[in-house]
Amino acid sequence: MKNYFEIYSLGGIVNLIYNTLKTKLFYPRAKLVRFPIDFRGKKHISYGIGFTTGRYCRLEAYPIDKKSLAILIGKNVQINDFVHITGIKKVVIGDNVLIASKVYISDSSHGSYSGDENDSDPNSIPKERLLFHKEVTIGNNVWIGESVSILPGVIIGTGSIIGANSVVTKSIPDYSIAVGNPARVVKAYDFNTNRWVKS
Repeated sequence: MKNYFEIYSLGGIVNLIYNTLKTKLFYPRAKLVRFPIDFRGKKHISYGIGFTTGRYCRLEAYPIDKKSLAILIGKNVQINDFVHITGIKKVVIGDNVLIASKVYISDSSHGSYSGDENDSDPNSIPKERLLFHKEVTIGNNVWIGESVSILPGVIIGTGSIIGANSVVTKSIPDYSIAVGNPARVVKAYDFNTNRWVKS
């Protein structure tokens, strides 16, 4: 059993007890929600057993069809302080995912900038531009490092790791380590040697 006095100060233990009681009251399926937290469109967000959050997280779900779930979080997912997740189409996070602090995940953006006929006019007001959206999927057992941004249309494969400060603009295969801006794969796990191998 953990010795919480080795981990937390007395004030930290009091805060932990307060957050645990409040979690059981308002988020009974979660393991621990650290307050304050901001759930916007709560009825469009689902989370599995064992869900844990840090403080000042913001999860906002505004599905286009007004009915479906826009953020689906699996079992035993841990998100840390200041994580911001936005879903208007669908953001799916698998089981046992670890997300560090200050991570941004979104399936949408104000406007389109891909170089086709749907591009947004730069003279228009940014917040009034048509929302562009494309589903985001994060596989099981993924670890996302500090201050990562994951943009619309990205799929992060099972067992992959995204290094701190990366900006993920394209999909990452299973069992890969990706870093940088834009993120690129630098290693992949070799199941024959049981080692991470440079790409």
